[in-house]
Amino acid sequence: MRVLHLVLAPRLSGAEVLAKDLAIDQGAEGMAVCVASLLPAHAEFLPLQDELQRHGVQCWFPQRRKRIAGKLWNLFFAVRRFRPDVIFAHATIPSFYARALPLRTPVVYVMHSAINDFERPLFRRIEHMLSGRARVVIGVSQQGVMDYVQTIGPHPSMTVVPNGVDLGRFAFTDGAGCSGRAPQVVQIGRYASVKNQLLTVHAFGEVLKRVADARLLLYGVVEDPDYQRAVIHLVRKLELVDRVVVAGPRSDVASVLSESNVFVMPSRCEAHSVAFLEALASGIPIVASKIPSFAFASGFPGVQLVDTDDVPCYAEAVVAALGQARAQRPLAGLTLRDTAARYRAIAHQVSRRLAVPAR
Repeated sequence: MRVLHLVLAPRLSGAEVLAKDLAIDQGAEGMAVCVASLLPAHAEFLPLQDELQRHGVQCWFPQRRKRIAGKLWNLFFAVRRFRPDVIFAHATIPSFYARALPLRTPVVYVMHSAINDFERPLFRRIEHMLSGRARVVIGVSQQGVMDYVQTIGPHPSMTVVPNGVDLGRFAFTDGAGCSGRAPQVVQIGRYASVKNQLLTVHAFGEVLKRVADARLLLYGVVEDPDYQRAVIHLVRKLELVDRVVVAGPRSDVASVLSESNVFVMPSRCEAHSVAFLEALASGIPIVASKIPSFAFASGFPGVQLVDTDDVPCYAEAVVAALGQARAQRPLAGLTLRDTAARYRAIAHQVSRRLAVPAR
């Protein structure tokens, strides 16, 4: 079995890190695996690229940005050279490119987006044309599947495969509570308005009135530079420069969580956030928005789902979380092992379907 995972750009974001973990798992199961991209790798991804290669996973990343025709040609060449039995296209734009190729290789479209991509008329038109080229459509949440059906229509083979967390890497730890360092609040997520870092900065200003020595750390891929600049401007405006760090992505997320006291995630919407799962696994107290994607964790110890648009309410929840201990949470069905098993089964399923007519 030969499997190719296609991403938009190798970066430290949920979909790309999941693709990396799946590739390593599939390689360990004896499959030949390649991870390819349409855009060059971000510098922060290089340690993960090294990890992939150490595990025998091939990497096919362009050295520079190309136009649409160049992206298609590069992907066509990668597929012809690697000869995959199945392509997992992670996210909407990679799935468009994979399904536009004149190849018989089955494509599995994985919907990772936190929003409904098909509310955009252009994307909706393209998906209507290419929908039949997807052998399977995977939603990482039931909401994603519902959005697809409502905007595009039913697909003959749709399924939900929740993201999973590597429990070996994000194990329960109580190190932060015994460290003696100043209380630390952390938000991990790409800089985009949907992630609401601006709300976190406003709320943290209120938190400091109650917990004067607290610190806030913001880490994430800079997807929207203007939005990150707005976050930095707000930090300066509220005179929080000495208490707030606005930084890029971190590859050592497990260490960040183990050294922090509270994890916050005030997202307007999410698909099935890998960062949220990692925080759950680490045991850190969590304050997150009251959205459907997080509802499954509402009864977990140390998890508060609140109206984060209400800044005083958000701040009050963070203050309460700073006084909480870490907690172990049940994550059956949400581990990387669970997710990887589902992807392996789908890979075998679609490759068998391809083989039947050829006999």
